[in-house]
Amino acid sequence: MTDCLQPVLEIIHAGSGESWNERNKRAFEELFGAPVGRYRRDAKDTVALRAPEISSDTGVPFAAYIHPSNPTSGPYGGMSFVIFPVPGEPCLVAMVVGTQGLSPDEAILGRPGHARKIQAICAWLNKQYGHGRQIAWAKQDPTRVDLDIPDPIKRLWSGYQKVFERYGKVIYAAFTPTAEREGTAAAVTALLDVMFEDRGQMPLAQFTEQSEGVLAAWFEHLMASTTRQQVTGLLDRRRYVILQGPPGTGKTLMAGRILRDEYASVGRSIQFHPNTTYENFIGGLAPVAGDGSIGFRFAPAPGFLMEAAAAALKDPSKNYLLHIDEINRADLGKILGEAIYLLEPEPGFERRIDLPYDFGKPFHRTFFLPPNLHILGTMNSADRSIAIVDVAVRRRFAFVPLWPSMQVVEQYGCPLTQKAFRDLLSIFVEHASDDALSLVPGHSYFLAEDEATARSNLRTNLAPLLTEYLAQGYVTGFAESIRSYLQWLDSL
Repeated sequence: MTDCLQPVLEIIHAGSGESWNERNKRAFEELFGAPVGRYRRDAKDTVALRAPEISSDTGVPFAAYIHPSNPTSGPYGGMSFVIFPVPGEPCLVAMVVGTQGLSPDEAILGRPGHARKIQAICAWLNKQYGHGRQIAWAKQDPTRVDLDIPDPIKRLWSGYQKVFERYGKVIYAAFTPTAEREGTAAAVTALLDVMFEDRGQMPLAQFTEQSEGVLAAWFEHLMASTTRQQVTGLLDRRRYVILQGPPGTGKTLMAGRILRDEYASVGRSIQFHPNTTYENFIGGLAPVAGDGSIGFRFAPAPGFLMEAAAAALKDPSKNYLLHIDEINRADLGKILGEAIYLLEPEPGFERRIDLPYDFGKPFHRTFFLPPNLHILGTMNSADRSIAIVDVAVRRRFAFVPLWPSMQVVEQYGCPLTQKAFRDLLSIFVEHASDDALSLVPGHSYFLAEDEATARSNLRTNLAPLLTEYLAQGYVTGFAESIRSYLQWLDSL
């Protein structure tokens, strides 16, 4: 936490009192200019302070950092950082759309990235400083000024009832300070940094490391990292897990290493495709060589799942892993058929289904899944050809996201690929819809030890993928940003 934020924090925790306007003026001034201010002196030109003096006839007092084009008094519009003092409580810290509407910040407020970052900040604050209690909340869409703060939040934070009655529809993020002032400092730092960044202003160089640390902390809640140990633990508890994520995030690599290391290669890998059938996966009639009088005859043949279950039964003391690569390349609901009944991690009783044919030992005409059989699927979220949409299927698998990792690029990339990754990630985070965000290329596209290899990889691997996204209309909402990025790649 920087010293220049201390006056703001003191106001937040002291609440209303004498010289409300003067105290906020001093706190506001200390934010700008070297050597102690957090932001450059000219950053002050992008905001203005509105802090009306508190009096007996004041309705709901506040202090707001607003767009400087607004009038000096009366209703204002656009994005604002606001603190609301209330009796007996610390000030409520909030992001607010002025009651005059979105202008002049409609471009910021309507951009998916602004809402996405604010939501991640609130998730981080709850996880890091809430200690089991919700202390931060964010609206899904800041532009929806017709939607009020949810009633459960109002009841939970009843001390701010008057604030909610007056401004509940225009507040799109809120933080309730606790006695842990470190949490207040984190909230103020993160929210102010996002507000100023969206207005084209970054913290001064001496605060870069601290700012990047805060960003990394809340970004983890926007694109959470997933470890092999977490996936293995989930397999132990749930048995049936699907790793999903954009191309190039290492889903298949992680699944292979889990099979090799955590399961000591006890298991197998298969791959789904659009022609995979119930007979391939569960079992069915298949042609076999005849006895000489005829060329072929049909006999029951087990599928991948039945073979895996039989292998698991041979040694119940060891867990067996069936890895299904590209699991969303086939219609899993049809492939499973009635066997979906068996996919319950804790069934409460032994689940069995009848089979249409005698498949021989160990199942004959009754199929079941032994408790030591685990299934790990990998699912490419960029493949829109066939997707798992069946609610009954989704309920039976634990879905784990695997996002691109800056840490991996920093470790195995070069300065050029690190820049390329940051720039492309920023485009997707800022402009992509929730559906399109799942298409952001993974870190494997950016792994190169030298710039010559990096330039070749970016042109021959990454550029064709982005070009295909454009051709398929996957990035329509921010196509020009992608085209500009491709032009930069072409210039390397």
